[in-house]
Amino acid sequence: MSEPAITVCDLTMSAGDAVLLAGISFTVERGEIFAILGDSGCGKTTLLRHLIGLEAPVGGTIEIAGAGRPPFGVMFQHGALLGSLTVGDNVALPLARWTDLPAAAVAAIVRAKLRLVGLDGADDKLPAELSGGMRKRAAIARALVLEPELIFLDEPSAGLDPSSAVGIDELILTLNRTLGTTIVLVTHELPSLFRIARRCIALDPETRSIAAAGDPRRLRDDRSRPRVHELLNRLPRSP
Repeated sequence: MSEPAITVCDLTMSAGDAVLLAGISFTVERGEIFAILGDSGCGKTTLLRHLIGLEAPVGGTIEIAGAGRPPFGVMFQHGALLGSLTVGDNVALPLARWTDLPAAAVAAIVRAKLRLVGLDGADDKLPAELSGGMRKRAAIARALVLEPELIFLDEPSAGLDPSSAVGIDELILTLNRTLGTTIVLVTHELPSLFRIARRCIALDPETRSIAAAGDPRRLRDDRSRPRVHELLNRLPRSP
């Protein structure tokens, strides 16, 4: 059996003096689409920031398979494209940082990644000229430009109209199926969750732990965990 893409063991993380999650453990298997979900303020994005190394845990360990240049790519919430750079230059940033490729090779790779995400010919546009869905596609292209086996996506379909959200979901499924890319996403969008995620963890801010883990469709229909059932069915929380 292959080594997991991510192994989290006994992780504790805080925001200031407040402990957000305490002693959580989980794995992400290679080639799967794995989701992190929970109510607002439960620590989803903070957990993502720990996974990608932007914040250090209070305790526990995070192991990500791979070596050398960053073994993963990241799509930050809202895309985080630099407005003063063209889409092509935004996508090229990781190549400029981690490779010594000539300009012609960089341009060819950027065009190929933009074509892969459905933005063929958009390399000379500025981010402000793109729709919200197109900006997220450009951010995904940047996450893919070093050809990592693992990418992290923070709220990839949030804030989009239903048609654009479905398009992003289909793109994620295509990347997973055709490239075998392992994908970890933070989301609160239930239609996207049920459409694309193979497994998920649901975070509980009250217990500061993982309330449930597994197939989100099965968890949605499981009434043995009322809090998780409410979360996955958008029901008011029980007193």
